[in-house]
Amino acid sequence: MTRPFFAFLCGAFLALNLAAERPNVVIVITDDQGYGDVSAHGNPILQTPEMDRLHGESVRLTNYHVSPTCAPTRGALMSGHYTNRAGPWHTIMGRSFLRVGETTLGEVFSANGYATGMFGKWHLGDNYPYRPQDRGFTEVVAHGGGGVGQTPDYWDNAYFDDTLHHNGVPKKYEGYCTDVYFSEAKRFMAESHSAGKPFLTYISMNAPHSPFHAPEKYWKPYIDAGLPQKEAIFFGMIANIDENLGTLRTWLADRGLADNTIFIFTTDNGTASGDQVFNSGMNGKKGSAYDGGHRVPFFMHWPDGGFTQARDIPELTAHIDILPTLMELCKVDGPADYKYDGLSLRPLLRPSKGSAPWKDRVIITDSQRVVDPIKWKSSSTMSQRWRLINGKELYDMDNDAGQTTDIAGQFPGVVAHLRGAYDAWWADISPSFVIDERPVLGHDAANPTQLTGHDWLTDGRISPWNQAHIRKGHTGVGYWAVRVAEAGRYKISLRRWPQELSRAITAAVAPGEPVPGGTAFRETPGISLAINQATLRIGGHDLKAVVGPNDEAATFTVELEVGDAELEGAFQFSDDSPALGSYYAVVERL
Repeated sequence: MTRPFFAFLCGAFLALNLAAERPNVVIVITDDQGYGDVSAHGNPILQTPEMDRLHGESVRLTNYHVSPTCAPTRGALMSGHYTNRAGPWHTIMGRSFLRVGETTLGEVFSANGYATGMFGKWHLGDNYPYRPQDRGFTEVVAHGGGGVGQTPDYWDNAYFDDTLHHNGVPKKYEGYCTDVYFSEAKRFMAESHSAGKPFLTYISMNAPHSPFHAPEKYWKPYIDAGLPQKEAIFFGMIANIDENLGTLRTWLADRGLADNTIFIFTTDNGTASGDQVFNSGMNGKKGSAYDGGHRVPFFMHWPDGGFTQARDIPELTAHIDILPTLMELCKVDGPADYKYDGLSLRPLLRPSKGSAPWKDRVIITDSQRVVDPIKWKSSSTMSQRWRLINGKELYDMDNDAGQTTDIAGQFPGVVAHLRGAYDAWWADISPSFVIDERPVLGHDAANPTQLTGHDWLTDGRISPWNQAHIRKGHTGVGYWAVRVAEAGRYKISLRRWPQELSRAITAAVAPGEPVPGGTAFRETPGISLAINQATLRIGGHDLKAVVGPNDEAATFTVELEVGDAELEGAFQFSDDSPALGSYYAVVERL
């Protein structure tokens, strides 16, 4: 037997052994579905039979908390760090990037021999080095930005028959977006299993986030039940996810993969649209510091691990706990010098006789949605019993789960304790707030690269984060914080329309076709603009160019040095109207 062939057999045996011993992991996370948006939790109208079945066969974290909005939750889940430390404390404006120094689920599991797949919504950066394929995921099918039809997404995507990025390359898919994510995840898992590799599969929904679209068969029953259209489609989007969840579990079972797969279902923040129907007795919804903004479902099913019976874990837990928990359950190692903010929940999941009791802890969540975090803003400082809201209001969750009566004046000692915990937390995480995360220009991994107005830094005005903004000529100017990878000549093309749409800067764009459900971003007419000049500011350059009526871009060639810079592109009008920022900039190192 030759040495290379012997080595190959050893490697193959090791891979098969690894697949046999280590569990697979499937994480399904939905967008804007709250704790009450599951029929097993008591919702009187919504029907989720597959979520209910999983609920009845799982360990459930019933006091599990995330961030009150989507990108912050996903950043914490990925990194095991509080999102204010990890970087994505906002959803737009250059503050949704997961910091380069953060270790991710993908990186940890990939380094330990797992195939790692990400399907759907990433929302932690669309440019190198923030993309999922830059952060440890070996197979990626993703839309851009925080939702289908947002500015970084492929032009005119609208939930049906979209163009998604497959490992960084645009690819047209047929069907409803949620169905596509689950289908592509199955393909990835089948290929991984055939290759003898365990897999980590992250199926990350943009549904049921707005805009509200789904095949009519899922939401028409809720219209018939008397719900307004928005709530009906919101529930219909959940019904579609529920069906896909059940189909996926059956698919895993049919292939003999279910027993050794840790299957997790959770959501990224409190309900966005279901609170008027049922909110499980909680105060607040998405974006709120009250529990309704951040207490969400978490079900874990794993037959080989003994997680098949319904069991509630009421202890206080959070998104920062998931990475260290999965590492311990799967017996994988991470960087030795990386300190997690969360704890492994293994002692709660698998309590042993004589083990030490779980200690009460303080966990903090907040909703910043600003360029620079503000102390105490929209914050909940939580212990098992208490909630301190915005550093002022105190609620006793044992006796007032709906957070209706502020009793801060009756318990000054509790307030002081929780304020002290928050102060220590803030002092620990706040030094990094001044650091801008920067898309990299000129790197071989992404050259050229397209920047979008979604990530503008502005003087407080909202950035143009969806394609309806682009179509109707969103006003204002912003800039991108960037990093130049290599010194040299760069071509910078300022665009009003994205590079996949061949259209003049001044041109109008016809409304796109509607899709089932609400009004799609693409249905907004794209207006014509009387732009006649463009300006570029970067790295000491302050340049101007004439914009002709047929020009798709205003193109500049500049010499750039290595290092940090600000890139600002703007268009001027013939009638002296205020300048308009270029919504897109395509940058190429020549």
